[in-house]
Amino acid sequence: MRKNPDSIDSMHTAVELIRLLHRGAPAEEFAQWRADAEAGGSPLLEVVHMAMAVRNRIDLLEQRERGLLAVNDSAQSLASRLDLKGLLGAIVARARNLLGSDLAWLSIYDSQSGEFHVLVADGALSQRVSQMVARRDRGVASIVMSTKLPFTTADYLHDNRFAHDGTLDDTFRVEGISALAGVPLIWEGEVVGLLFLADRYHRTHAAQSISILCTLATHGAVALKNARDFERVNAALARADEARAELERHLRGIQAASEAHEQMTSLLAKGASLAELCQSVAQWFGGSLWVLDEAGQVVSRGAAAGQTAAGALPYEPHGDHATEVANALRQSRQLGRSVVAFQALEQTCRVMSVIGGGDVLGSTVLLHRGDIDDVAVRTFERGSSVVGIVLLSQERVEAAKHRSVSSLLRSLVAPRQDAPAVLADHAERHGLSLSQPLSLMLIQMDEPSAGYGARALRLLAPSSGVLVDDVDGLLLVLCSATQAPDLKRVVSAWVKRDAGASSRGVLSRPVSGAAAIPALHATLRRALGVLGRIGVQGHIVGQNELALYSTLFETHDQASLADYLESTIGVVLAHDRKRTTELTATLLSYFDCNQNAKTTAQKLGIHVNTVRQRLATTEDLLGHWGQASRALEIHVALRLWHLTAEPRS
Repeated sequence: MRKNPDSIDSMHTAVELIRLLHRGAPAEEFAQWRADAEAGGSPLLEVVHMAMAVRNRIDLLEQRERGLLAVNDSAQSLASRLDLKGLLGAIVARARNLLGSDLAWLSIYDSQSGEFHVLVADGALSQRVSQMVARRDRGVASIVMSTKLPFTTADYLHDNRFAHDGTLDDTFRVEGISALAGVPLIWEGEVVGLLFLADRYHRTHAAQSISILCTLATHGAVALKNARDFERVNAALARADEARAELERHLRGIQAASEAHEQMTSLLAKGASLAELCQSVAQWFGGSLWVLDEAGQVVSRGAAAGQTAAGALPYEPHGDHATEVANALRQSRQLGRSVVAFQALEQTCRVMSVIGGGDVLGSTVLLHRGDIDDVAVRTFERGSSVVGIVLLSQERVEAAKHRSVSSLLRSLVAPRQDAPAVLADHAERHGLSLSQPLSLMLIQMDEPSAGYGARALRLLAPSSGVLVDDVDGLLLVLCSATQAPDLKRVVSAWVKRDAGASSRGVLSRPVSGAAAIPALHATLRRALGVLGRIGVQGHIVGQNELALYSTLFETHDQASLADYLESTIGVVLAHDRKRTTELTATLLSYFDCNQNAKTTAQKLGIHVNTVRQRLATTEDLLGHWGQASRALEIHVALRLWHLTAEPRS
């Protein structure tokens, strides 16, 4: 229990105050001394005030020392740490601890969105603080952005000096934030971020505290600038490394392409076969290569080691990817470049149309794993060009071999033939006697070309006594009349298999002597036009079978012929389509059998009563056909339907 100041010695009072200063007594003890002095009217009140002033100066000096130590630590961290988030976190933690605030955070500015995003926070009770986003025109950020000066408020939620953001206000309420101090992070005159201190009670910060906070904010700005410069330098170095690596890959690709081109040129100069060339290209790509002819048939192939294993994807002319390959080849012909057709089983199929002499010679199909660069693509295209040279050379060799046949056929179909003796001697050398009855066959092909058809049929037809060639875009076959039926079957099978619906042909009746061939050739050409008009596709028709239609329909188009069929037997055709009956085929057989129901039944392999029932139904649909003119009209329409329907049946 202290004595009243009036009763104590002044020296004793001074000693006690010095002792309090020496042990760093709290302000409450000095306040008690001042209260006692004021209550007793002691003359030592001024001494107590002086002791309290000394204590305040000591506190201020200690605070300044702590601030300098914090700034010094921050500077050392700035010089030694490269981790941006860790460095800024240390700055935020020092600011909070130094000024004794409840929480602190640092936001960085995104100039594109015009928003501040919290990067690091310390002392928060919820995750909402770390997720805060402040617009530049709301809250304390709006004032700091406009003034670029520190800003403090003792009661943020009720401060009307700025526009509030509802989301931020909700976060502050959840955290219980009342007082707030914010200073800008400025670099080269621009605000790059904000450093905030917040307390959950009303608080006013001294100028010295704000000064220390500004110094720490400057360190944060330097850290942001250094980090961004470091990122730019690293990005530049990474780009430089990538560019160097890409250049090295490009140079290796060019060197490899040069070696591949040299190898292909050497093989070509040595007269290597197509198979050897395919093997070389396939080995270079580590894949499989096919060379296709105009019809998509494989003429040669090559495969790198390991590509024939079970995991390799085979190529099939009519397989699952035939449509994709065909579409890619059409695109390749238009672009003059290779095109990716499809990707399957981790393999890529690239195709290239091979052109030579203005004509399509075929194509190359490459299957490989992984991606290939532009240099490798060019290498594949050069390899395809070399393949084209080989194919063109083979075609010219083949053309030279059969040039004599081509000359003979053109002489035989020309209006002004060579001398009969010359033609006969020329034909004899190819095993064909012009003195025997002859048959001529003309085939019109859209795809593949007639030249391709001639090369294919030379392999199928007998080597002697049959002349085959492309004459004016049509496939022309000349043989003896006795060979014609067998040859027609062979050619028809090939047409349906390889030429499909894009072709049609006509076989002449036998003629005697070479003199009749020019007129016969002209007649067959007109007959091909008739076949096209009536819609015949994909098979070969005999001249005798076509004679009536040539006379009737040579000047008609396909639309008028369709109208003719519809007006004559359209109701029967519609009945068959709707009810899947066979009235049309039965009626045709009935007319072909001279309108004999019993013979018709035997031909169709059904009971005669069934034939009569079908004929009765047909007569109900068509009306009576007892008149000869009406019967002829219906029979012609049925034969015309048979010609156009046969490929589909």
